[in-house]
Order: sequence, then structure tokens, then C-alpha cells
Amino acid sequence: MPKVVYPGSFDPISYGHIDLVRRGLNVFSEVTVAVARNEGKDPLFTTAERVEMVREVLKDTPNLKVDSYGGMTVDYVHSVGASIILRGIRTISDFEYEFQMALTNSHFADDIEMVFMMTSSKYAFLSSHFIKEAVTLGGDVSAFVPPLVEQRLRERLVDTSGGS
Repeated sequence: MPKVVYPGSFDPISYGHIDLVRRGLNVFSEVTVAVARNEGKDPLFTTAERVEMVREVLKDTPNLKVDSYGGMTVDYVHSVGASIILRGIRTISDFEYEFQMALTNSHFADDIEMVFMMTSSKYAFLSSHFIKEAVTLGGDVSAFVPPLVEQRLRERLVDTSGGS
């Protein structure tokens, strides 16, 4: 079975991402979660912090690698000897964006395939933006992210000094 790369910002990793990794491992012999170093997106967590969280929450997952990369995703996929990019689709708008990305990637590397996997319905509404906003507003996000991630989100987003 071929190797696959699951790229993304993972800022932060959620149960939706974890579900996709585990389901991907039912199809592929190995999944590499590739955390993108795209500082243009103004991530909440550094690349190193995101890699560490992904490694920690998926530490007992066999046939999984976690790495970071910069530059073009297709170049990274080639560098690790994979030939497939795994992407999750939650909504129609996700599909439109991913379809455009797939066509662009095929221009640069027509030997790499994009495989889209529908997000499990219980995670279809999740987005890192809404998770971060809920934490900022004091919401309970334990159904959306692992405890370690929730703790890190609270440390980063919630003023615990008692001031305003």
C-alpha cells in the first residue's frame, strides 16, 4: 500500500484531524502528518509546538510519522517518497478550495494524486477558528480537541492573571 502525506496547519490539531489520520491508516500503509510552516497564516502556535502536540496526541498510532515542512507541498511529498496527498472535506466550499488546489498541484507534479476523504459527520462543523474563538469566550471545547490541546489553547488564549 502506498504512503500518504496529510498536510495542514494543525493550529491546533482537533478530533476531526485525528479521525482522518486513523481512517487514512485503514487505507494507506503509512500516513505522514506534515505540519506546514506557513507563517503567513499567523498561526497561534509555532511550528515546533504544533508538531509536538500532534506527536503527543497521536503517540500510540502505528505507521504514523509527524514532520514539518516549508515550501510547496508537492516538493515535500516527493522528498519523503510518497505519491498521495490526503485531504479532508467538510463542506462544499472545502471541496471547491481543495479541487482548485489539486489542479494547481497537478500542474507542478502530475505524478502525485490527491485523495479526498469526507469528514465524519460528528466533526463536519469543526474548524480551528471556531475552536479558538470558543476557548477565548470561555467555552468547553473538550469534545473537539484532546485535553493537552485544550490546556495549551487555554494557556495561550485566556488571561489567567485575573486582569482584563
